[in-house]
Amino acid sequence: MEAIELIELISRGEDSRTQFKVSQDVTNATSLAGEMAAFANSKGGRILVGVRDKTGEIVGLSPDDIRRLNQLISNTATDCVRPSINPETNNISIGELLVMVVTVPEGTSKPYADNQGAFWVKSGADKRRVTSREELQRLFQSADLVHADEIPIEGSTSGDIDLEHFGTFFEKQYGEPLDDMLDKAGISLGQLLNNLGLARESTLNLAGVMLFGSRPQRHRPAFVIKAVSFVGNDPAGDKYRDSEDIEGCLRDLYKGTISFLTRNLRRVQDEKGFNTEGDLEIPAAALEELVVNMLLHRDYFVSAPWRVMLFDNRIELISPGALPNNITVENIRNGVSVIRNPLIASFATKANELPYRGIGTGILRALAAVPELELESDQDRNLFTARIPRRESP
Repeated sequence: MEAIELIELISRGEDSRTQFKVSQDVTNATSLAGEMAAFANSKGGRILVGVRDKTGEIVGLSPDDIRRLNQLISNTATDCVRPSINPETNNISIGELLVMVVTVPEGTSKPYADNQGAFWVKSGADKRRVTSREELQRLFQSADLVHADEIPIEGSTSGDIDLEHFGTFFEKQYGEPLDDMLDKAGISLGQLLNNLGLARESTLNLAGVMLFGSRPQRHRPAFVIKAVSFVGNDPAGDKYRDSEDIEGCLRDLYKGTISFLTRNLRRVQDEKGFNTEGDLEIPAAALEELVVNMLLHRDYFVSAPWRVMLFDNRIELISPGALPNNITVENIRNGVSVIRNPLIASFATKANELPYRGIGTGILRALAAVPELELESDQDRNLFTARIPRRESP
């Protein structure tokens, strides 16, 4: 980094990836470890030592400060951050003043803790200790150490399975009726669900409940789709044409969402005859891919609903959970994919449970059908949005 770049960086002030400190603020290894762990658990960032945090005034560092800080940073990164990290330091002269830039990359072995065992993440320009189980689970999920769809759902049993749905799936997938197989093998439904990875002992996991549960929202009431067709383009508006809370298993959520979209979108005649129904203004293939993506790849550790919002000029499909790990919107636009819920995804490909192929090309197909498709991953609000422009009706 050159001096002019550093000056520009300081002029923009502190944010979730840039922090200012003076030398006197960087003396405690445990506190510094928390700062480093927060950056490593988030998207990485820089600590500018020699800059006042309130004003952005450059006060600089002495040669003794530089020597002390280098030793402290090296020891802290090795001994006080677990697992250890490798920050980079760079001393930059601005006139006669020296500023140390400590760059902490986003970690590849999340989650990171300080030497007291506390986990930290960035919260604006500050750091915040992770205390909730849900957020800790998300950190472990980002490291691929745990998946939400494998978590047992307390209070659920094999009695929560929709036997008609599961039986139809089983026969299509395995070629024989469910009851015949259970009799032949001499096992119970609960044992079969364990064998398929949909239960742990007598308790269903999230995949079992969301894929084949008769009433999933009894156990997870937040996992509904809030669908609204607004008048105008303002999400805060109080006028709407249609609204629905869509419930059920993933198959029902998919069908309900497609039905809602279909009845609220216009049909375009183009060159079709007068007596034909016309085509949806948004290609059905794009809607199908985006709804499946919304259902399968959300963050199920977040207790929040999906939202489907139709405006006069756009459609927004909003999923809880920003893109995980190091995946960016640009990555997925170029065909890079990551499976956040592998158990749910594996069943979605079987027996036509959902129109999902599992080869990571759904977004590419949606983009091919709707090149104007906008994708947004909001890390601060922890949301992923697919936004489809519409032509406003005359």
